[in-house]
Amino acid sequence: MNSALYENYVNILKHELVPALGCTEPISIAFAAAKARQVLGEFPDKIEMHCSGNIIKNVKGVTVPNSGGMKGIDVAAILGAVGGNADKALEVLEGITPEHIQRTRQLMESHICSCSLLENVANLYITAKVSKCGHYAAVTIVNQHTNITKIEKDGEILLEQALEGETEDAGIDKSALTVKDILDFADQVRMEDIEEVIDRQVKMNTAISQEGLDNNYGAQIGKTLMHVWGKGVTTRACARAAAGSDARMGGCSMPVVINSGSGNQGITVSLPIIVHAQEWEVSREKMFRSLVVSNLIAIHQKYYIGSLSAYCGAVSAACGAGAGITYMYGGSYEQVSLTIINTLGNVGGIVCDGAKPSCAAKIASSVDAALMAFHLSIQNKSFLPGEGIIKGDVEETIKSMGYIGRVGMRGTDTEILNVMIDRADINQGC
Repeated sequence: MNSALYENYVNILKHELVPALGCTEPISIAFAAAKARQVLGEFPDKIEMHCSGNIIKNVKGVTVPNSGGMKGIDVAAILGAVGGNADKALEVLEGITPEHIQRTRQLMESHICSCSLLENVANLYITAKVSKCGHYAAVTIVNQHTNITKIEKDGEILLEQALEGETEDAGIDKSALTVKDILDFADQVRMEDIEEVIDRQVKMNTAISQEGLDNNYGAQIGKTLMHVWGKGVTTRACARAAAGSDARMGGCSMPVVINSGSGNQGITVSLPIIVHAQEWEVSREKMFRSLVVSNLIAIHQKYYIGSLSAYCGAVSAACGAGAGITYMYGGSYEQVSLTIINTLGNVGGIVCDGAKPSCAAKIASSVDAALMAFHLSIQNKSFLPGEGIIKGDVEETIKSMGYIGRVGMRGTDTEILNVMIDRADINQGC
């Protein structure tokens, strides 16, 4: 592997695997509102949130972290303005106090915040506008959860950046990812280049998973699986990943290390690897190299799907985990590729209807499918080219699934949002 490609892969991991406190969509709203208030220089008497459909979809049903159990765009925006620290980015709500929560509840009752749907914009698009006594400040975020593209105050543009690709401004090139090169990189990478970022993922994501198992969050998918299915390695892999999501979707304030902008995906790519490493008693270094595979395979798929869509990210993340487990087991490039193909041929296309407690169930189902794909692949069994969306090789199959998620499910995404906000005639055509 040449040095430029090596450095690109290291930088992708460092750019993508960062800590976030709570579901990233409400956190992004809180960050935008906190930044707008910071620019205004005083607390506003009016907050206006203008968001894309995918943002609304992913905030509507999830508990805002450190909010005392409240949900919704207005909660995230008000809490961000009241007590958020914009300098903390995705950990903007880390310093929230009971006093901040109480004030947020009072401001909710006074209807200080409004939200409107923006159409024909990027899937991830937020504008927070705050105003007081004729003065205003507005902050716009596009494509990535902390990517501020415009800041305006009283008609003066303080910052404006051209909309580029999601990763161009980060100096990384995700289009250079391939399954073969990812495996070569995992074999060759120097531990000192990835140890800090991977170790942080292991520690943070393990901790929130344990929190989900120890306490009653959401629908308690993880706890239920452990109770009903026993303690086998497959059950533990599914349950621990689900438990992290239980806690996160239930408003747990513990941070997670994300993947592809998502905490649920960060949990899904990591916990099954960690569980299998413990079961198989592999070395710490081997586990870390397997996590490199898992994370990069997931990011590779999301490059074609896009950051937010109607395609559930648990599938691409679990697919990465299955590939990482196959690698850890000693599987060849061909067997890792078959794991990816077998997963996508099974559960590819599970719909995303927003962040909420049922995400934990989708994670469990996706991890279970990825583990079945692993067991098939090590016996060199797979779905064949021409069967459904399966193409002649793994790269073409990944691209075809990406096309379905990005293009084919575009209309599905719109209709999911229409159903969620009661704009659809669900009896039409019946």
